[in-house]
Amino acid sequence: MKKFLALLAFLGLFIISCSDDDDATDPGGGIPVNPIEYTSGSADLSNYVALGNSLTAGYTDNALFIDGQVASFPNMISGSFEEVGGGEFIIPFMADNLGGITLGGTPIAGNRLILDFSTGSPTPRPVEGQGTTEISNVLSGPFNNMAIPGAKSFHLLAPGYGNVAGVAQGLANPYFARMASSPNATIIGDAMAQNPTFFTLWIGNNDVLGFATSGGSGIDQTGNLDPSTYGGSDITDPNVFANVFNTLLQTLTSNGASGVVANIPDVTSIPFFTTVPHNPIPLDPATTDLLNGAYAAYNGGLQQLQALGVISGEEVARRLISFTAGPGNAVVILDEDLTDLTAFNPALINMRQATEDDLLTFTSQTIIGTLADPNNPTSINGVAVPLADRWVLTPEEQELITNATANFNQTIEALAQQYNLGFVDANATLKVLADTGIPLSDGSLLTSTYATGGAFSLDGVHPSPRGSAIIANLFLEAMASRFGSVLPAIDPLQYKGLYIN
Repeated sequence: MKKFLALLAFLGLFIISCSDDDDATDPGGGIPVNPIEYTSGSADLSNYVALGNSLTAGYTDNALFIDGQVASFPNMISGSFEEVGGGEFIIPFMADNLGGITLGGTPIAGNRLILDFSTGSPTPRPVEGQGTTEISNVLSGPFNNMAIPGAKSFHLLAPGYGNVAGVAQGLANPYFARMASSPNATIIGDAMAQNPTFFTLWIGNNDVLGFATSGGSGIDQTGNLDPSTYGGSDITDPNVFANVFNTLLQTLTSNGASGVVANIPDVTSIPFFTTVPHNPIPLDPATTDLLNGAYAAYNGGLQQLQALGVISGEEVARRLISFTAGPGNAVVILDEDLTDLTAFNPALINMRQATEDDLLTFTSQTIIGTLADPNNPTSINGVAVPLADRWVLTPEEQELITNATANFNQTIEALAQQYNLGFVDANATLKVLADTGIPLSDGSLLTSTYATGGAFSLDGVHPSPRGSAIIANLFLEAMASRFGSVLPAIDPLQYKGLYIN
């Protein structure tokens, strides 16, 4: 019930007119009615600074580029702030709309994706050309959009995270390096140097997302309080996250600024994990017989160890591999949570067929059905050769993500109340997008379906410009609730749901 009430509240905000006209007329009788009086309420919007990661920066379609930055949710709401005296919102624009970046002339990140119909089958591909954004060409700030793609929560406090000299070694972030005030600057320090009167903070997604998109290949660092030892695909310890988030809010509010924070969506609900089915393999009868014969020894070995009491019948049933002629065969995967049986027989590796409870990454489609050995036509990935851990999120890995997300979100909401800030439940909105979709004024439905749903970009992780408009309205709604502001809502239909070629 709560999510439907939240949706109704959003729709109520959405129908507020975006017009700047001073006059309004009742279409029924032509009687003038009072225009909307916009107000910031108790919030001072004269100097707005946005902090976060790629979701705030305007990163979309697997890259950061000018059009995406223009369509970032902070830039959208800053336009609404102008109605009540909001100041200029300065963005560290990329050099072009390609999105690729270079360091010393060497490309270190690729171009944005577009949906290409030229082959007759819609396929996402990078835009052609070489991006002209050179990281060593440091921009002169200050900048109001201080969101840094790739940043985890603790990176906002890290000195040297914007040092150009550290980018090649992975010690610094290229997007911050091109805009940091000095090599030893911090993101939060550069933000506070502007003495913001209002802020938005949406951080923490990457503290769990890297683990998810790597198929759970990272480490759950719960219990490790030293983030300097974390890898890029690790899950942040919840106490580290809580301490960092509290420090960020303590700092941001130290000069009397007010703001809005947002929680972390369930990343397993995004198209990156819901697009590739667990059972995409079609087989003819001859191939089916060949495969079942090849796996007979593996299945028999499992049953022998069950008879010896080494593994349970339940695990055997989970691990048995069987194919049928026709479509809908599940891929074979490696699962580190299965019992290691290789001490009994090296051929009994930790493999099984995927089920509907497993989530295949969007990128797994690039390897399923390809040959592990180009010289061996039977070495088909996902069939004769199991998919590696990085291509699949198992239920056990999903549970780690769920627990971390719940811990982070509990911290965010509690600290929002403690610091008397506005709060956006982005997690609930993503669930609405995934479960029912969000209706727009033209009768269309915005959903999380890959490419056609309109809410997400072609990378399957980041929102489309139209999805960012939904997010922008959530922040405006939170401001209305907490600060009593009345501001023009954003019309999602004014923004693209998809870039195509």
